[in-house]
Amino acid sequence: MNEKFAIVGAAGYIAPRHMKAIKETQNNLVAAYDKNDSVGIIDSYFPGADFFTEFERFDRHLEKIKRQGNAINYLSVCSPNYLHDAHIRFGLRLGAHVICEKPLVLNPWNIDGLMEIENETGCKVNTILQLRHHPKVKELKEKIAAENRKEKHEVDLVYITSRGKWYYTSWKGDIHKSGGIATNIGVHFYDLLGWLFGDLQENIVHVQTHDRVAGYLEYERARVRYFLSINEQTLPETILSEGKKTYRSLQIDGQEFEFSEGFGDLHTVSYQHILDGSGFGLNDSRKSIETVYGIRSAIPLGLVGDYHPYAKKPIAKHPFD
Repeated sequence: MNEKFAIVGAAGYIAPRHMKAIKETQNNLVAAYDKNDSVGIIDSYFPGADFFTEFERFDRHLEKIKRQGNAINYLSVCSPNYLHDAHIRFGLRLGAHVICEKPLVLNPWNIDGLMEIENETGCKVNTILQLRHHPKVKELKEKIAAENRKEKHEVDLVYITSRGKWYYTSWKGDIHKSGGIATNIGVHFYDLLGWLFGDLQENIVHVQTHDRVAGYLEYERARVRYFLSINEQTLPETILSEGKKTYRSLQIDGQEFEFSEGFGDLHTVSYQHILDGSGFGLNDSRKSIETVYGIRSAIPLGLVGDYHPYAKKPIAKHPFD
């Protein structure tokens, strides 16, 4: 074992991928925190890790082992989106590097504040942008970078991942805590689009409700229509008839870009790059955070202009209305 890790948000959906990555990179998880105690998954990776359900005790423990000469080297942040900024600050002030799930933060100005603390502490904030490590995505980026064309690519993005009523009771259903649909389920796609096609030039929102968002983004090298939803009823009929709950499509100039395989190990690959000193830092997340903030703040135009065809799908009532 080389580096010592602690994790915030150990009971969350994404935490097991971080535990697996810590294990597979030959490092050790020494402490974990979550206010919920459904964390039996820890036994699969680090049964000897200390676990806390009170943040104050977790804080005290990490400070104690630091004074004993056993300070953690990294804090992995897997907590709800609205707590990322505070937990990153906690890790930096503890003297640890931080690895944070996306979205890194909810607001662009939070990045500036974190950069100041990075400079003060000498510690680095890394974020998980695993799609950038996908082999097919890397090939596509190289292909686009080598092009000599004046026309912009025409891109259509659809991502529908069904969620039940629980979603609206949880923090994910609160736009002030999750950042809304675009942030919570789409920020990695917006990062991907900016990484592939350059700076964002126009950001138009056509529809934005509790269960979907649709709009138009224009980049240096692409025009993008998108539709994201958590409502099962927005799935294509063919997908519904097959009993599937998720649908993802990225079409570039009318051709489907298929990259549904190869996701299983991307967190481990991300950790390897971070530990090697080549991870993605604060500024790498800036474009996508600015994009989702712009979407969240926009006044929807309705079905005018170059909107995605899925935007015409009937709007469902909020389940608690």
